[in-house]
Amino acid sequence: MIKIIADTSCGLPLDTLNQLGIETLPQIIIFQSETFRDDTEMNTASFLEKLRASKDLPGTAAPPPALYTPIYKKILDSGDTALVITPSAKVSGTFRSATVAANEFHTDQIHIVDSNTIASGLGSIVRAAQYWVDSGLTITEVKEKIVEMSSRERVFFLVPTLEYLHKGGRIGGASKLVGSLLQIVPILTIKDGQIEPFNKVRTVKQAVRMMVDLTAEYCANNPEPYLTVSECDSEPLCTQVSEELTTATGIPEIPIYTVPPAIVVHAGPGVIEISGFIARS
Repeated sequence: MIKIIADTSCGLPLDTLNQLGIETLPQIIIFQSETFRDDTEMNTASFLEKLRASKDLPGTAAPPPALYTPIYKKILDSGDTALVITPSAKVSGTFRSATVAANEFHTDQIHIVDSNTIASGLGSIVRAAQYWVDSGLTITEVKEKIVEMSSRERVFFLVPTLEYLHKGGRIGGASKLVGSLLQIVPILTIKDGQIEPFNKVRTVKQAVRMMVDLTAEYCANNPEPYLTVSECDSEPLCTQVSEELTTATGIPEIPIYTVPPAIVVHAGPGVIEISGFIARS
């Protein structure tokens, strides 16, 4: 049997991950000398409360290899195969941590796949991978489908400021926008696993309209678009985005997720993400 291992940066609620039978590791949130797991010690609400009381911006760390070791051992002792699906290695050290821990076991029954994305797009890939496992696909087939699905994601982030991405070192090509954002709302995307600028507009309303219209266009001919909307501290606007997406696509009940702390550290409060997948060519 294939057992999937994910982490909290995929943005799926922990209850959902538990129900799917997916092993989930935390990302680590760092406030000066204090560290917190974002599965049992901190959630997005408590993170925001601490952020507002802090003079310094927090940081993050990938789950250390030591957290993977007992999970690998449990899976291998059961005669199963481990499949780790990580956030993009270009913005997270999670892939490296999973690999370091796997190297201790000298086995070909631990497989690690870089999803090349983050947040709810990663969550959609994790959900799809569990479906493929439950459908009886082989480990090779599941890995191939993960890579193929990742290449079809179209994702947009509306961020109120680039301050968090800039100071957190996750800004990638979006660094071109720093210093030129007076009265400009940036729209970011992920390209080749890295955060890149997509466009910039004058108002949040224009940004929402562009994100919704493009997502509807990209996902128009896909019967399985895996559309999701995620937010942090921007619930009213996020609800509006979801409703506009439903109107534009005809897809009812588009899931709205809360952006996990490890993503908020770098995107900042007020972030809104739309993720969807184009049809197979």
